[in-house]
Order: sequence, then structure tokens, then C-alpha cells
Amino acid sequence: MPAGGAGSLPQLPGQTFYVSDQTSAARQLAALRGQGRTAEADALARIATQPSSQWLGDQAARGIAEQVSRRAAEADRTPVLVAYNIPHRDCGLYSAGGAADAAAYRSWITGLAEALGDRRAWVVLEPDAVAHTLDTCGVKGDAAAERYGLLAFAVQELKKRPQVRVYLDAGNPGWAQDPSALAEALRKSGVAAADGFAVNVSNFYTTDRNATYGGQLSALLDGKPFVIDTSRNGNGPLSGEAWCNPPGRALGAPPTADTGRAGVDAYLWIKNPGESDGECGRGEPRAGEFWLPYALGLARAAG
Repeated sequence: MPAGGAGSLPQLPGQTFYVSDQTSAARQLAALRGQGRTAEADALARIATQPSSQWLGDQAARGIAEQVSRRAAEADRTPVLVAYNIPHRDCGLYSAGGAADAAAYRSWITGLAEALGDRRAWVVLEPDAVAHTLDTCGVKGDAAAERYGLLAFAVQELKKRPQVRVYLDAGNPGWAQDPSALAEALRKSGVAAADGFAVNVSNFYTTDRNATYGGQLSALLDGKPFVIDTSRNGNGPLSGEAWCNPPGRALGAPPTADTGRAGVDAYLWIKNPGESDGECGRGEPRAGEFWLPYALGLARAAG
């Protein structure tokens, strides 16, 4: 049986993180190969054979987390999971949803933590949730205080698991925010008990710019390390405002825990390359739906 369970993609030499055969890219790759579309399959393999994150945002999360972490353990690899179920998620925009209320969220995150047991996993906690309390989203006052409390609870519950590392999302270099205010919001959200924070989730800023941004934030957080989402930052951003399926972008550095940068724990593909950012007002696929032409563009642009 190949590492990771029957039917799984191979875990390439040097890879620390788990390559799942259940990603949208992996499933599309199998379909392309079955159809004899060799050129497209070869391009898409540049995405499907790299470790991408498993996003968890509904009631099926517990079962999925348990299955993925077990298969990763069989392959002697570490899965990267994204907990994405905070109430009033994404300010009701393209990725709207989340738990119904605070009690539902606590129950959900406790179940997710229990599902991981004593197996290894890295968890990126709630993309955008902290940064949205500092912009025009409307999560202010008591609502922001509740959110910080929920995030701190999530960190606490996940860190009860002996081999789980937790990275609290901290926005990106292009998000208009006061670093001191962001650091304070992260402290209220439990970053002291987390393993670090994540930057550039689902965005396109270059690794160098993210390293500078993360380093400045780390200095305000007693040297907390961080991870960088490099999934689509090979060509950098199209512009500061073009975050929704911008054309001409490219895959970035492959996932690795060997970054060669002090304070940067890993480069991760947190956003799954090829999955849409949303309809963008242009009728594109809904957020999270796989979009083959965009995926091929990312792969081919990477050179």
C-alpha cells in the first residue's frame, strides 16, 4: 500500500507536509489523466503533487480532520489544516458563513481538537478573523471582544493536543492596519499560547515583503515565529486591490519547513491553488470552487 493509504498521491522526497489525494487539484488531475489530456495533466501536477491545506468549515470537519490526520500519520507526514468557521465569517461576503453563535463555535472547535488526538497537525486558525476587527467589517465592541475570546478558546483547545501546532492568522502586508493595534488584537486572541501566526493567507504578496511584514509584527509579539502562504505569490500581487482571482499570477515557493529565514517556520500552500476567491462581481466560480483554467494559469506562469 502506498504511503498515506490506498490511492493516495506519492509523498515526494524532502516533503515534510502531507500530500492528499482528496484535494480538488488531485481529483481534477485524475480526471485529466483518464481523459488523456496529457499537457493539462502535466501542468496541473505541479499543484496536485505539492502539500496543500485542508480547509474545515462545517459540521463534517471533525470526520475530515480525523481521516486526513490518520492518513498523514500513515505516510509519516504532517497535515496542514485551516479552521474556518468563526461566526460572521468573511463579513458576509464571498466566503460568508461560519458557526451560528459562540456556543456552536466552541463545540465545533472542541470536536476538531478531539479528532486530531495525539497525531501531528499544523492548524492555521481563522483566516481574516482578527484583521476584520480592525477594518470596516463591523466586528467592533462587544462583537470583537467575543471574537477574541473565541479565538483564544480555540488556541487553548487545539494546544491540548500534544502534537498540534497553531498559527493565528494575521492578515497580509497590504491590509491597511496599525501594526501595534493588530499585535494587541492578536494578544487578545491568544497568540501567546499559539505557536505563532500566519501571513498572506489567500493573497499574493511576495515572500520578501511578507518576511518583512511578519518580522515587524513578530517584534511586537515577543519574537513569535510565523508561516507564509506562498501558494500564489510567484509573481507578486497585480495591485493592492486586486485580491479576487487576479490574472497573471503564479505559484510560489513549494511548501517547506526549511525556509532559511530566521523566524519563518514554513512556507505553506494555505490557499489551495486553483480554487476561486469568489465571484468577484464578474460571475466567476464561487469561493472555494475549483477553476481549472485559473489553476493551469498559475502552474504555467511559474515557469
